Amino acid sequence: MAAHAAGDLPGFLHPSIGQEAVAAGVCSVLRPDDRITSTHRGHGHALAKGADVRGMMRELFGRAGGVCRGKGGSTHIADFKVGMLGANGVVAGGIPIALGAAQGLRLLGSDAIVVSFFGDGAINRGPFLEGLNWAALYRLPVLLVCEDNMVAAFTATSSVTAGPGVVARAQSCGVAAESVDGNDAEAVAEVAARLAARIRRGEGPHLLHARTYRLLGHTSTDAAAWRDPKEVDEAKARDPLACARLRLIASGVAEVALDAIVDEARAEMESARSDALAAPWPDPAEAWDDVQDAGAELMETA
Repeated sequence: MAAHAAGDLPGFLHPSIGQEAVAAGVCSVLRPDDRITSTHRGHGHALAKGADVRGMMRELFGRAGGVCRGKGGSTHIADFKVGMLGANGVVAGGIPIALGAAQGLRLLGSDAIVVSFFGDGAINRGPFLEGLNWAALYRLPVLLVCEDNMVAAFTATSSVTAGPGVVARAQSCGVAAESVDGNDAEAVAEVAARLAARIRRGEGPHLLHARTYRLLGHTSTDAAAWRDPKEVDEAKARDPLACARLRLIASGVAEVALDAIVDEARAEMESARSDALAAPWPDPAEAWDDVQDAGAELMETA
C-alpha cells in the first residue's frame, strides 16, 4: 500500500487485509502438488500456497525476475512451481480454470485437488453456475472456496443477490457445501481439511463458504468512506490476526514469541520490497515472449 502511494508500484492493488484466515486456513491443509486459482486479490493466496516472496514482490513492481517476468502484475500473480495457477482480473474467472486443472489431474491419475478462491460477488456471474454444474456432473476433485466479505467492489452483495446465498446455490447443483467463520484460521483449516479428504476419496466437488470482512477499500486508492464506520469498527474487533494472537496467548504461547514472528515477517517483506526496487526493468525485447502468435497472414488481414 505504501509503495503504491509512493508511486513505486505500477497499476492498482486490491488488498485482502482482514481476510487472511481464509487463505492461511485453507492452504495450510493442502499438499505441494495441489493447485489453486485465485481472484484479483491474490497476494494472500499466493503467499499461503508458498509462492516465492522475492519473485512475487518483483512481479508487483513489474520488474525482471518477477514470477511472471514482470508482465502479470498484481491482478495476475502466478507461481506454477507451488501450484498457484494464477490470480485473475475477471470476477469468477478462476473457476473454469480450476475445473480444467481438476480434469487434467484426473487424467493423470493423481489424487491431488484444486482449490478455487472467489468472492461473494462471483456467485452472480455465469462461470460460477456453469462451474457448479460441470464440477458436479463430472465429480471433479475441486474445492470451491467463497470468501464472503459481503461486498462486491463498492456494492453490498445483499442488495444484488436473490435467494438464500451461495450454499443453497451449490446444493441445488448437488455440490455439498458448508459455512465457516472465515476470520477463524483454525476453524477454516479444520473444515477445509475435512472437505479436502472427502474430495481425495473421490466424493466429488465441495464448497466452503467462509464469512469474512475486507477491512480496507476496493483498491489501494479507495479510502472506503462509503462504508458505515460502526460496521468497520465491529469488523476490526474480529480481525483474524488479532483473534489468532489472543488464542495463542491463551494457549500458553509467550507474547515475545509472537512479536518475534511478526517482526520476522515484516523484515522479510521489507527486504523483498528493497530487492524489487533495486531490480532492473524487464528487457523490452521480451515484450512479445509468451504471447500467442496469431500468424502473420491473419495479422495482415486484421
